[in-house]
Amino acid sequence: MSSFLKSVDQRTSLAGMNRMELLLFNIKGKQLFGINVFKVREVIRTPDISPVPKSDPRVVGVSDIRGQTMPMIDLAQALDLDPIPRDKLADSLTIVTEFNSSVQGFLVEDVDRIIHLRWEDILPPPDSLQHVNYLTGITRAQGQIVEIVDVEKVLAEVSGMPDTMSDDFVEHNLAKTKGHGYFILGADDSTVARTQLKSTLDKLGINHAIVNNGKKALDLLRKWADEADRGVASPVSERVLMVISDIEMPEMDGYTLTTSIRKDERLKDLYVILNSSLSGGFNDKLTEKVGANKFLSKWHSEELASEIVKRIDAMKAKGR
Repeated sequence: MSSFLKSVDQRTSLAGMNRMELLLFNIKGKQLFGINVFKVREVIRTPDISPVPKSDPRVVGVSDIRGQTMPMIDLAQALDLDPIPRDKLADSLTIVTEFNSSVQGFLVEDVDRIIHLRWEDILPPPDSLQHVNYLTGITRAQGQIVEIVDVEKVLAEVSGMPDTMSDDFVEHNLAKTKGHGYFILGADDSTVARTQLKSTLDKLGINHAIVNNGKKALDLLRKWADEADRGVASPVSERVLMVISDIEMPEMDGYTLTTSIRKDERLKDLYVILNSSLSGGFNDKLTEKVGANKFLSKWHSEELASEIVKRIDAMKAKGR
């Protein structure tokens, strides 16, 4: 089963083309769920699991996989479904994933197949469910609905919320960031990521809007550009300090968003940071290729905040 997936590096040609590959699997019953292949290292038969006393009940235990110890998470239980019976663990499969600078295994009932999709074929969950479910998107495969699981939210709940800025950092920089009218546009399909970004910007005292996909971000930018064209608002580059975008999102990914920004004469000077939970040097290469200014790994609030402060210092040096 470990040969089921190719190397992630062989799949990077899809990135930057608003395309992705989705690994389909079953958690319980016939309903299909999905996860971006970029997050997946391999799929294996579930190995022996050693229990961990007083751990989160969703963490079945830990396993040694190729010399690396990792937590084993019952994805069914994490999604409030019936957990895999302990005497059936050996019959399950484990999706070994790497994101958020960590490696973990998600136990599932079965793996179906890999499908190729365009990001525009993936729709965000209904607005009424944005803050109450574990989905980042919904699509269809061979006439069946596929629900894309927000594994970042699952991991955050099991492992604890991502890091936050220190009080010393905020106190040292607040005079630079608060009360100067700076505005940042964010885009991310993960509720956890949006919450963390909002917390970071709120603590810095920076006005913001945060949407759940790249298309919504681009629509907003074009709307503001239209207002500037009519003379009822300032140019977007004067109104928006920067755009902070996730890479993998429904309808439009971060690479395509950046490319669209650079192709629009009214938006091309915007400062764009791509922010992803995915690891790999290909992110840096594609960041440069599509014209983004910076790539940062997610869940490092202080690192992101430092980039914001640097951008503010650079704008002040230009007299803006």
